[in-house]
Amino acid sequence: MAVHESVLAHPQWSRLAALVHDLAFLDGGSDDAFTLASGRNSRWFFDTKPVMMHPEAAGILGSLLNVRMKALEADFVGGLELGAVPLTAIVITSPDAENTLRGFMVRKEPKGRGGRKTNNPPGIEGSSLEGGGRVVVVEDVTTTGGSSIKAVERIHADTECEVVGVISIVDREEGAEEAFAKAGLHFESLLTRSHIADL
Repeated sequence: MAVHESVLAHPQWSRLAALVHDLAFLDGGSDDAFTLASGRNSRWFFDTKPVMMHPEAAGILGSLLNVRMKALEADFVGGLELGAVPLTAIVITSPDAENTLRGFMVRKEPKGRGGRKTNNPPGIEGSSLEGGGRVVVVEDVTTTGGSSIKAVERIHADTECEVVGVISIVDREEGAEEAFAKAGLHFESLLTRSHIADL
């Protein structure tokens, strides 16, 4: 799906694109300029941590993501540490959030202790997912979708929740859409690499 039309039509979408361009984006000029966490080489690099930690950008992220949370009828929002943790906090504390929306995080490696108070399985922390609900997984930058697919698999295997979508701040347009489609998962982003690189 790439970017949903309701996000593109939002009055603050173009401002978010400009902020991501200014705060998070580097164009190295050649296809092997940057080595990504996945080990792949790329001309483009995104570090969205400064975007999530920027007051104006965080406010826009919260508004745009909550447009989609409501449309997807999400009960929970969360994802894999580290990128999803600040993003989840932005979503649930936004003035646009439904007061029933709850957040959680999935650890890359479970620490062996679950939620003693929440009854969550080991490695899934935050709000209790006991009893199930509709989940939207968020991440900051998506390359191939592998990290989010792992988080979705853990949620489906260890809880009664249904993941109804995955939303990223930026889709690098390097195969994530195809990977999510193959996994039978709805995927969208707020921005694509093309939106940013073409500014």
